[in-house]
Amino acid sequence: MDMANASVGRFLGTALAAALLLLLTGCEDDGAADAAEGGATVVVAPGRPGEKARTLTPEQAARERPDDSPNAADHAYVRNMTEHHRQALAMSALAPDRAAADGVKRVAERIAAAQAPEIGAMDKWLTRHPAPAPAPGGHDHAAMPGMATPQQLEELRGAKGADFDRLFLKLMTAHHEGALKMAGEALAQGNNVAVEEMATEVVATQSAEIHRMRAMG
Repeated sequence: MDMANASVGRFLGTALAAALLLLLTGCEDDGAADAAEGGATVVVAPGRPGEKARTLTPEQAARERPDDSPNAADHAYVRNMTEHHRQALAMSALAPDRAAADGVKRVAERIAAAQAPEIGAMDKWLTRHPAPAPAPGGHDHAAMPGMATPQQLEELRGAKGADFDRLFLKLMTAHHEGALKMAGEALAQGNNVAVEEMATEVVATQSAEIHRMRAMG
C-alpha cells in the first residue's frame, strides 16, 4: 500500500468518525428513529455513494468508529523521530556562534522553534501510548535516514563562517530528506490519527525548509 492510498483511506476513516460524532436529531434507521421520536440524541452517518444516510444511536456510533489504536509503525515513528529531531536541535544550536550568513541563522532558529515543541508532543504521545522498549542493540538510531555521522557532527562543530554555512546546509538538507522518508513510512503503515497529524506536519514544514536551504546552497 503506497502513501497516497493509505492517506486517502485514513482521511475517509477520519471523515466517517467526524460524521459519526455529529449529534443531530432525525429518523431513518428503525432503532434510531424510535430514539429520535422519544427526544433522544441520534447520530447521522453518511452512506456510501448512492446510499442514504443512516441514523444511529450514540452506542451504535461508538461501535462503528474506526479503530485508530497505535500499531508498531506508529510507535517506531514517534520513538525514532524524537531522536531524529534531537540531532537537528543539536546541529541548529551551533549556528548562532558559527554561521556567517543571516539566512542560515534564521533557518536554524526556525528549526529549533518547530522541532522543540514537536519533541514535547511526541514525548506526551509516548506517555499516553507506552510500548515495550526495543531490545538493547535492537535499533541503531544512527542508521535512521538523514542522520549525520559522529564524524560529520565533529566537522560541523569545528567549522566557522562560510565553511559552517556550507556544511550546515548540506547536512541539514539531508537530515530533512530523511525525516520526510520516515514520515512517509508512518503515513503509509501507521494507524493512529495523532501520529498521522504529526507526520503530516513534518512533511509540510520540512519540505518548505528543504526548498529554502537548497535556494541558499
